[in-house]
Amino acid sequence: MSNSNRADAVNLIAVRSGNPPMPGCAVSMNDFGEDVFTPELMQQYLPAQVTDALMKTIHFGTPLDPALAGDIAEAMKNWALERGATHFTHWFQPLNGGTAEKHDAFLELTNDGKALMEFSGKNLIGGETDASSFPSGGLRCTFEARGYTAWDPTSPAFIKRHSNGATLCIPTAFCSYTGEALDKKTPLLRSIQALNRSTTRMMKCFDLPESRVVITLGAEQEYFLIDKLFYLQRPDLMQTGRTVFGAPPPKHQQMEDHYFGSIKPRVLAFMTEVERELWKLGIPAKTRHNEAAPAQFEIAPRFEELNLAVDHNMLIMEVLRVVADRHNLVCLMHEKPFFGVNGSGKHCNWSVDYGDLSLLKPGSDPHRNAIFLTTLCAVIRAVDLHSDLLRAVTAGAGNDHRLGANEAPPAIISIFLGDQLTEVIEQIEMGSVTGSKRRPGALKIGADMLPPLPRDATDRNRTSPFAFTGNKFEFRAPGSGQSCSAVNMMLNTIVAESFDFIAEQLEKVPAENFNDGLQKILQQIICKHKRIIFNGDNYSKDWVIEAAKRGLPNLRGTIEAIKPLLKAENQELLGKYGVLSKTELDSRHEILLEEYLRKLRIEAGIALDIVNSMITPAAVDEFNRTCSALNQAQSSNMNYGIAALKCNADRLGLSLDELSASADDLKRSLSGEPEDILAALERARRAVDSLEYQVDDSRWPLPKYREMLFIY
Repeated sequence: MSNSNRADAVNLIAVRSGNPPMPGCAVSMNDFGEDVFTPELMQQYLPAQVTDALMKTIHFGTPLDPALAGDIAEAMKNWALERGATHFTHWFQPLNGGTAEKHDAFLELTNDGKALMEFSGKNLIGGETDASSFPSGGLRCTFEARGYTAWDPTSPAFIKRHSNGATLCIPTAFCSYTGEALDKKTPLLRSIQALNRSTTRMMKCFDLPESRVVITLGAEQEYFLIDKLFYLQRPDLMQTGRTVFGAPPPKHQQMEDHYFGSIKPRVLAFMTEVERELWKLGIPAKTRHNEAAPAQFEIAPRFEELNLAVDHNMLIMEVLRVVADRHNLVCLMHEKPFFGVNGSGKHCNWSVDYGDLSLLKPGSDPHRNAIFLTTLCAVIRAVDLHSDLLRAVTAGAGNDHRLGANEAPPAIISIFLGDQLTEVIEQIEMGSVTGSKRRPGALKIGADMLPPLPRDATDRNRTSPFAFTGNKFEFRAPGSGQSCSAVNMMLNTIVAESFDFIAEQLEKVPAENFNDGLQKILQQIICKHKRIIFNGDNYSKDWVIEAAKRGLPNLRGTIEAIKPLLKAENQELLGKYGVLSKTELDSRHEILLEEYLRKLRIEAGIALDIVNSMITPAAVDEFNRTCSALNQAQSSNMNYGIAALKCNADRLGLSLDELSASADDLKRSLSGEPEDILAALERARRAVDSLEYQVDDSRWPLPKYREMLFIY
């Protein structure tokens, strides 16, 4: 048996890496937003009154007069045709975690058979597709196929290009014939509306004039790159997005030499083209760098309005994959594609603004600081009460491998505030200032408040799932391949409930006693919910014990983690705010459970296939060659080498027996429970990874970690 594919791949990749980057891909400010139907373009293509009405819808959620849809559709069509588009599509985000699109040509025919390029208001506002072919969790059946897409005017239309043309993409929601949400955008938009109302209500308690509420998000996207030649030789990567087998090499990330290191020319050429494509789509990609693991990288855009930021993150993931393919690379966004090295997350940096006031930014005056601390306490209360819901929306087969490892927070949700803010919180609870950093005396909210805080009033805690980082909270638990929608939908909803809780009490406080009343409310919140605050090492075993004492849930696996979606009190909360009905939440639970079980069975199936058709033949061949050499040595009456050959033959024989037994386990587990599949996969990995060290390197059938992670 001989396997030259790996060697050939290494030689070809070496040639690719040595070639200079292709010219003509430099990023230019002139590119930014050129493929987006921006407000500036709306003013050029639309009558002034239509533009004004559309801007009110975009910025303030004012209902748009359907009679204006025809003018907007005509303007979009004319702009898109000038940009080379021939088709349009309603671009939506179904519950499979990706995006979907059905392309229709602008083509229409007159009565005499002549072709026209048409796009009506009806085409813009809504469309119809087969809802039963997408995950619905029982909301739709095969014989109940209707699903509708509905234009989201708050996210601008854009053009996607391919080698032979372009398509006008219109961001839309997706719902069933009976009105249930079948996508990730609709609940997000509902939650934004809920938090807008609750924020406005709470700010009214502080006598602030009514202003626009803007929820912002900055999503840091981590990913791996490997050469396509290696990817095509790894059936597990192709089928599951992760390597179900692979022995860690002697050197991987322990030297800490990849993080923020010099970017290789081939990767930099890829990153540059990615940025150019993103800038054309109006996506403000700003940061790029090497991440902690070899072959791991990160891209981060500037903060944007939440709904737009979520849409843009879906496009970022798509552009990363498409551009990687052009560079003969493959972009991996599985949460843990390689065993033993860092996995990939998607850090969601969330904040709320009210007009020009950032509610999570400490200020220089007592009134502003009172608002800041009220917002901070509301978030503390929300996360403590509903940490199970935040964990539920980060659950998944891939994230189970990542959460709690050395680069990701644990499954226990907690909040990091840092020493300075924690001291302030403790002083509010006590009602006095006794810390060494401040003069002793009474602490009065709205009067003698905390001193002006710098923007970075905290250190950073990379082990914390939910960390305050200056003027925002960074939620580090979401996985790289997950949509930002569900996470931010849930965060919006629970914070809206806490804002309402505080506002309801403040509304009962007489104006002359406002500061004292606010102080008492915040004291009660801190006293009841401070258990969620933890500034230490979230990886430590002591924290697991301490968290249990505090009563914080530790929902480690997906099946356990998604159960809170079925709790009556959680369903009542999401129903109360109009974000998800009981039926819709039940469907989400069913979809997450089905997806988890399907992924596990696919992983077990491909593992069994690899063991039987690739690993076993290679191991048997190695065993036969070793036994043949041993027999030859023994028959030649040699006095040396026999002991070593016998030892190798024994070790290979035992490994083969274990490999065969693990294959039997895998086969049985396919009809078993999830824990059976996980145990069988772990046993098979140990057996295969052990053989990787024993079989002749030139005959091993799979690209190894030392190749995939370092040769690109």
